[in-house]
Amino acid sequence: MVNLKNKNVEISLHFLIWLVLFFLPAAFSVGSDTDWKDLFRHFWLQLIFLAIVFYANYTYLVKYLFEDKKVWFFVVNLSLILALIFFKNQIFDWLEPNRRRPSDRRPPAALFYFMDTLIYMIPVAFSIAINAGKKIQKAEEMKIEADNIKLQSELQHLKYQLQPHFFFNSLNNIYSLIDFAPDKAKQSIHSLSKLMRHLLYKTDVPTISLSEEVEFLNKYIELMSLRLTDNTRVYTNFPKTIPDMKIAPLLFISIVENAFKHGISATQHSDIHFKMEILDNEIYFTASNSNFPKTDTDKSGSGIGVENLKKRLNLLYPEKHEFHSHLNNEMYIAEIKIITD
Repeated sequence: MVNLKNKNVEISLHFLIWLVLFFLPAAFSVGSDTDWKDLFRHFWLQLIFLAIVFYANYTYLVKYLFEDKKVWFFVVNLSLILALIFFKNQIFDWLEPNRRRPSDRRPPAALFYFMDTLIYMIPVAFSIAINAGKKIQKAEEMKIEADNIKLQSELQHLKYQLQPHFFFNSLNNIYSLIDFAPDKAKQSIHSLSKLMRHLLYKTDVPTISLSEEVEFLNKYIELMSLRLTDNTRVYTNFPKTIPDMKIAPLLFISIVENAFKHGISATQHSDIHFKMEILDNEIYFTASNSNFPKTDTDKSGSGIGVENLKKRLNLLYPEKHEFHSHLNNEMYIAEIKIITD
């Protein structure tokens, strides 16, 4: 449909250009003694032959030049131009049988052919330039399409990385409940099934509503909170009313997982805070937690979450996001800013 529309625009543009070119001689001759026969002989006939040369190259002959058949391209063009010049002179002789008198001193015929050949090379040059521009544009469109396919493939790969990572962390959480709180473990499995349903059916799309993403975060925080002791407090501050905004799925889960992974101690008091603010088309999400970094021997998580998030933000929101993380008073703080369209 788009190609047909572009083709119609191209045809209309060509028609208007030739209409103007044919109209201009008549417009300039208004008020003079020039009649329609003179206009045809001196202007319109030349324009018709120029159009023949242009469209012969534009639609057919230029492909020989781009296919590296340059000799064939120049031979066919030269033959066509010389044939048209000869044909034009024959028409002139027919329209003006007395225009050449024996007593007239005229330049050599070769000079006329040479000058006319230069004139007819102008539409050839235009057809080459237009087709070259089209090829460059097509090559650029193909490059953009290839880059887009590569982008989608990379995003899909990152998404497939994220889901097992999420599932692995959740299973670790449930495993820790089995021995001392089997009822909570059962509840966790039920909650995990709901979360996995979200992963299966809500994340295989470019964007979801922000309200669905917040609901997913709340369910995950509830799941992870089941195994916490009284030493840990989790605070959430999400908007009560969420505007109708679309974002890429699973953007915030990595730093939420990270907060539970590194913000909990079995013996010390710890706090975890999650906050989301929405200002116009900007989303601010902050996760802060007590800092209890894991040792190298602790394998409770693959460690790819935050790096995965950074890559996805760079791919999905180039120049429309910010991500910062730092330590402040022994609290680890991660902040995301996203500008939606």
